[in-house]
Amino acid sequence: MPIYHIAELKKINPDLNPAMIMQTVTGEYMKAGIVTKPAGEGPPLHMHPNEEQFTLILEGKLHMILGDEDRIVERGDLIHIPRFTQHRSRAVGGPAVFFTVKYPARKRRPQPGLQQGGRRRRG
Repeated sequence: MPIYHIAELKKINPDLNPAMIMQTVTGEYMKAGIVTKPAGEGPPLHMHPNEEQFTLILEGKLHMILGDEDRIVERGDLIHIPRFTQHRSRAVGGPAVFFTVKYPARKRRPQPGLQQGGRRRRG
């Protein structure tokens, strides 16, 4: 049974928003991860034609545009982002941390430095 420890997941800075930190794992059908956004950071308005997404805010606040809605979401808010829905989020008032899940996952990419079960290999 794979058990992943967030502190041991590789930190990735996406090309589009290099100040953001993403720590993700991909299963057979879903992709899940923790994302940290510094204040003011976030992607441009976009949509996912092939993926549905849920995001749970763990820390901080996000200015979220989701379809026709424009609002601030914060710790404890769960956001559903359906396929084909224009959306974007930006951290406001400081950094924001959230857990997000996408379905279906894109093609699985191996997690460098992890062995079976999600634990980092010790060298």
